[in-house]
Amino acid sequence: MAPKVEHEMHYRRLGRNVGLGLSLFAFVAIVFWLTLAKVQRGEPVEAFDHTARPSLETQDSGN
Repeated sequence: MAPKVEHEMHYRRLGRNVGLGLSLFAFVAIVFWLTLAKVQRGEPVEAFDHTARPSLETQDSGN
């Protein structure tokens, strides 16, 4: 069995990987909580889906 040698590079790489993982987790958590906050407000969720909806048109669009 080969001897296991840990270099400083391995510890730095581990630190970077842990930092990146925590950053990605924080980003996903923020998006998740913002989504929950938007859904729980109870407002209708309407977006652009290639159909005309009168509720999305502005009042002064007729000129």
